[in-house]
This record gives sequence, C-alpha cells and structure tokens, in this order.
Amino acid sequence: MAQKVDSGRRSAKTSWNGTSPPSIASARLWLRIALAWVTTALWAVLIFQLSTETFGASFTAWLLDQVLGILHLHLSLATFETLHLLVRKLAHLVEYAIFSLLLYHSFQLNPSPTWRTRTALWAILVAGLYSLTDEYHQFFEHGRTASLMDCGIDTTGAILAMLGTYAYERWFHAQSSSTAASSANAAEVKKGAAGE
Repeated sequence: MAQKVDSGRRSAKTSWNGTSPPSIASARLWLRIALAWVTTALWAVLIFQLSTETFGASFTAWLLDQVLGILHLHLSLATFETLHLLVRKLAHLVEYAIFSLLLYHSFQLNPSPTWRTRTALWAILVAGLYSLTDEYHQFFEHGRTASLMDCGIDTTGAILAMLGTYAYERWFHAQSSSTAASSANAAEVKKGAAGE
C-alpha cells in the first residue's frame, strides 16, 4: 500500500493536466525570447514614430539650437547646418545599430556569448529591409523625404553594430580562455608546492 501511495506522488509530480509540467529553465528561456522580441518590436515602433512629420528637420534643428543655447555655444549658420546634418545622419546610424543588436539577440535562442555569423547576417538583412520600409513610409509624410542614402547609413549602422558585437565576443572568449588558463596554471603551481 505504501508503494502505491509513493508511486502516486511521483506521477502527480510528473504530470500536469495530463502533460509534463514546464520546467523552470524552459519557462525562463521562453520569457527571455518573448522579452527580446517585445523590446525589438517596440524599438521598431519608435523608429517608425521618429520618421513622422513631428520629428522632422525642424524639430531636430530646434532641439540642437536648445542644446547649443544651454552650452552657450554660438555657431555661424553654415556651421549650424553642417552640425545639424551630422546629428541627423548620426541618429540614423545609432538607431539602426541598436535595432540590429536587438534583432541579433532576438534571433538567438541560446543566450551564450558565442558569435553566430548567420544570425548577424540576418540581423543586418532585416534591419536593412526595415530601413527601406521606413524610407517608403517617410515618402508619404509631410515635410519628410525618402532617401536611399539614409538606407545606406542605416544599414551601415547595423553592420557596425554587428562588427562591434563580433569584436566584443572575440574579446570575451579570449578573456574567458585566459582566465581558465591562469586558474589551471595556479592549480598546477599549488599541486607542485604541495608535493614538495
């Protein structure tokens, strides 16, 4: 009788509504994947919003003028226009660098810090394609224009982010290997000292 009760407890632990209960590890994995994709989608929505008439050249000119005023910097009109253009193009580069990083991490099911070339290429491709749709969207926005040059800048931002990720992950792997080798050497030295 005791055996029947014990086996009943075991089966209660392994079944959950007739199926196996989800493990904590798989639940965490699905939560991480869901959060990664939600964050990526929200960033895509932000990019779309920044492409509306509200955030056009007049808005960034006003914002830059406010920042320069706070810093007590006075520029000639030509210098201001050059700086304004650089700020706008840098914004393209940065927003798509961030977008490709989010895509890269969303595409990875395994959160380990190992470089995946195919995943990086997919992140660049999706960011580049989204950039084309973004420019197409701007074509219909009053005060905005569609530009293939901006698509090139956006894609360059995505490429630079993936190159930075590659460099970081190579450095991380080298650091991990170096730490492991140092620990092994220290253990060998301790063994040798203990054996004397």
